[in-house]
Amino acid sequence: MKKFLLSLLLIISTFGYGQSDCISAIPVCGNSNIAYTPSGYGLIDEELGGCMGTDERYTVWYQFTAGTAGTLAFTIEPNVFADDYDFAVYGPNIPCSQVGTPSGQPIRCNYSGLDGPTGLSLTVTHPTVSGVWSGFLNVLPGETYYLVVDNFSMSTNGFTLTWSGTAELLSPFDDPAIQPNPFIEPGQNNDGIVKLCDFPTTFDFSTLTPQIVNGNPNFIVTYHYNTNDLLSGNNPILNPILVNTTTTYHYAISYVDPLNPNSPISQCKEFGTVNFEDVSFDLNPITLTACSNYTSGVALYDLTTANVYTGTQTMTSIKYYATLSDMQTGANEITNNQAQAYMSAQGTVYVKYISEYGCEEYTTITLAFYPPIDIKEATLTECFIAGTPLVSEFDLTTANITATIPNTKNFYPSLQDAVSDTNSIANPNVYSSISTTVYARIYSVNGCWNIAKINLVVTPPTYSSVLLDKIICVEDRTTLDAGAGFQAYQWSTGATTQVISNVSVGEYWVDLTTEGCVTRQTVKVYASPTPVITNIDITNNTVTVTATGGTLPYQFSLDNINWQDSNVFTNVPRGQATIYVKDAYDCDPSVVEITVPNLVNAITPNADNVNDYLDYSALGYKKDVVLTVYDRYGTKIHVGDKTNMYQWDGRTGNKKVETGTYWYTITWSDPVTKVPSQYSGWILVKNRD
Repeated sequence: MKKFLLSLLLIISTFGYGQSDCISAIPVCGNSNIAYTPSGYGLIDEELGGCMGTDERYTVWYQFTAGTAGTLAFTIEPNVFADDYDFAVYGPNIPCSQVGTPSGQPIRCNYSGLDGPTGLSLTVTHPTVSGVWSGFLNVLPGETYYLVVDNFSMSTNGFTLTWSGTAELLSPFDDPAIQPNPFIEPGQNNDGIVKLCDFPTTFDFSTLTPQIVNGNPNFIVTYHYNTNDLLSGNNPILNPILVNTTTTYHYAISYVDPLNPNSPISQCKEFGTVNFEDVSFDLNPITLTACSNYTSGVALYDLTTANVYTGTQTMTSIKYYATLSDMQTGANEITNNQAQAYMSAQGTVYVKYISEYGCEEYTTITLAFYPPIDIKEATLTECFIAGTPLVSEFDLTTANITATIPNTKNFYPSLQDAVSDTNSIANPNVYSSISTTVYARIYSVNGCWNIAKINLVVTPPTYSSVLLDKIICVEDRTTLDAGAGFQAYQWSTGATTQVISNVSVGEYWVDLTTEGCVTRQTVKVYASPTPVITNIDITNNTVTVTATGGTLPYQFSLDNINWQDSNVFTNVPRGQATIYVKDAYDCDPSVVEITVPNLVNAITPNADNVNDYLDYSALGYKKDVVLTVYDRYGTKIHVGDKTNMYQWDGRTGNKKVETGTYWYTITWSDPVTKVPSQYSGWILVKNRD
């Protein structure tokens, strides 16, 4: 509270009559404003003198002392304009006993009989009187004056009095030796308003005194219900009382001269008011909703975002606790950093707010989860890709894995990748894969996510187990059967039936449809290999046939009618013969023309033109014909070919061989089939000298 800042507001109330007499005049301390409601003439019906005459009606007396030289004026303002107020000023420095006497007449006086404001005007010079206004005073320091204000209308509406001019009225509050520190108005904002947290409440006014006095010695503060008690000092509030926000309470600051308690300066007071304001506040319970992702069962909350308070007060402390007990004891506080990233299951957190006025309130923050993202396991089945029977192409986005709409999805090759959000599949619309499992991370509009499993199933090729390659005779036809149980058949021949017939040697395919997937199966019809006659061995009339290829067992024939299992024919007539060989497929046989040479058992090379030569020139039409003669020791002694017409004259070189038995072989190849034949025999050579 600064000097002269305090104003005295007096309301209509029952008031003792002491202040209606000069002897008990109210001291005016400083140029503070005054408000008052006179209600009688006091204990003494005093002589007023001057313009006031002797008729004292509803009066109040004031005493003031100039602290500085200068001009002094005042305005008496009726609370109701129609009220008629008059006044008189006495002094300087005369005792109350002379007031109103011939030696103590008023030095300023106004009894105009007009309504409205009256007083001393700075624009009127004494002794001029301008209606309700009289001239101002020129005062000197230490001069003491008395002022009587009389309500001629005798109403109970009251008045206010304000000072003007250059002079300052004496007050102990002006002397820094007495009051070194400024007084401070009560209240948290030093505005006379005490802010309390609860109403109705009991309040001890004495707790305000240290703040008001502000360390100034020899000052006391009394508290009162009304201004009349305030001025008279009556009925001070001594004990804590029940206060409210609608009543204005008053206080007076008084100086007590430690050397002279009865000094006039000790009667000086400054005044102020105390009002109470309810600064309690309410907190609203709030629900924070966050994402509990996948299978965590917890969510991350920022408790500081819970808007439990929507008022304008400044909060000096906000604290969070996991339990009510912790909050009540102040234990285990959740620090601000923890509150901004608070991992928790669904539940309740307690928050306490402490305002700038020390008021405390608490409420709850309910921790809730957003609705879980619906997930279900899905299976995508696709047909194999031609050429890669274990791989299919999948559109992962078509998997029916959630009913939560709207949503967004990312896809991952493993559960670990989905949980850690790494290695996402770049193009889930076209994803080539074997049969396996992938995972989708599904996001809701709230940013929550869950993971769903997608089974990828590659439908492999389904082949016919009965459609096998066949071997047939090249001249035959066969039937191909793809087997029952397929949804559709499409043959390379254009047929769409299970079975196709009249099929010749060749390669064929059929597209077999199973569960919508098409498997192309190739089948070959092979021509049965014809046995190949590789060698003919003729010994006398016995023919031995050697064949390869085809499929055993072979059968052999000389007439294509009668067949035998043996490859040896006996008693084959001399001359041309035909050999037939067929295999187990009974196809057209292999055929070779053979020649069984005439048997020559002896020669007599004596130039008589009878049996002079071993002659096989008849075989000259064959290919690669060779006649080879051996002695009994196996030594080759002669070769017959086209140069000697495949003949032997019993000589080796130009020398006749000795009479004896010799061995020979004839080999040749069939000009067409190139099958080699061999004829073996012996011959007796009789040389005669």
